[in-house]
Amino acid sequence: MEAFEDIDTTTREQLIKLLKGGNAHATIKDALHNLPAKLRGVVPDGLPYSIWMLVDHIRITQWDILKFSTNPDHQSPKWPEGYWPKHSEPKDEEEWDNAIEQIESDRAKFIDLLENQEISLFEPFLNEPNINLLREALLIADHTSYHIGQIVVIRRLLGNWDS
Repeated sequence: MEAFEDIDTTTREQLIKLLKGGNAHATIKDALHNLPAKLRGVVPDGLPYSIWMLVDHIRITQWDILKFSTNPDHQSPKWPEGYWPKHSEPKDEEEWDNAIEQIESDRAKFIDLLENQEISLFEPFLNEPNINLLREALLIADHTSYHIGQIVVIRRLLGNWDS
């Protein structure tokens, strides 16, 4: 039993590091650092989204995964329209700030789930027998890092990325 507890603890620790980011990729904080407000809503030629759209998509998706992981009655938004903002730019500074704050807050709440040793990483969810907390943690990390990479690419295309 002790070996399993060590594996469980190590897995939780590694998942938390992965969610906090910065191992092999930029964090969302890094990707948005010193981004001028005027570039948030710019959709570069050939791309279907702006930095704002990616940020809000990260927010919505992470929120949905958190709610799905904690409430068996949660109803996810309709795919794909429920996971993307309607506009290419935030309506104001407050909407931008609120999105960033919610991303950080929901990530912290998900990390709280991982830190709770009484919640199994492997036990299937009541609402989805093939899904567990481990899968959802990996999904958040994978999804977020993918879109952070896109934010960095957009900043490069806009001539606003110092590497």
